[in-house]
Amino acid sequence: MMMNRRPTADRRRAARTGGFTLLELLVAMAIFSILGTLALSGYSELQRQSEYAEQRLERTREVQRAVQTIVQDLVQVEPRPVREPLGETVLPALLARDGYEYRLEFTRAGWSNTAGLPRPTLQRVGYRLDQDGLWRDHWPVLDRTLAQEPVRRKLLSNLRAIRIRFMTPAREWVDRWPATDATTDAENRRRPTAIEVVLELEDWGEIRRIVEVAG
Repeated sequence: MMMNRRPTADRRRAARTGGFTLLELLVAMAIFSILGTLALSGYSELQRQSEYAEQRLERTREVQRAVQTIVQDLVQVEPRPVREPLGETVLPALLARDGYEYRLEFTRAGWSNTAGLPRPTLQRVGYRLDQDGLWRDHWPVLDRTLAQEPVRRKLLSNLRAIRIRFMTPAREWVDRWPATDATTDAENRRRPTAIEVVLELEDWGEIRRIVEVAG
């Protein structure tokens, strides 16, 4: 009789050791669930960091492009006044004054014409600031009319303020240009020795550039 019971006990023991109990399955599922939650949390954090790094990189590119454009414009200021859109009044080659639509408006050289279009290589440029940021406008002709709309391009976002100063030939800094109220042709063509531009960004603070004006 002992010989008959032993194989049965062995078979039961083998059946117990050949699989998992319900408790073991529940514990394993709990462990996998915790590991899955931790892995998903880590992946989400990594994705957020990657998106933040990409945003910072794009912001760096935006600021660099804006500063480069401003500097390239200012080093090529030309002594060429333009006619006001309405009437025969002449606007100075470089204009910056209170109450004007543009914080800075000027004539610049070096407008490339690779397509061979019938237009000059000089370009009239205006910088203005609104609630959306800093904009660069330019016109296809120098002596524009009211019907000619400018070509508008947004240069920089998240800009709190822009400050511009001009160095006179006497090495003095002034906040407007022309520095005098004279309206002679010589004054309208006069250019500053240097121009200082300060960009006050909401995230980066201040960026200051001093550009020497050629000629």
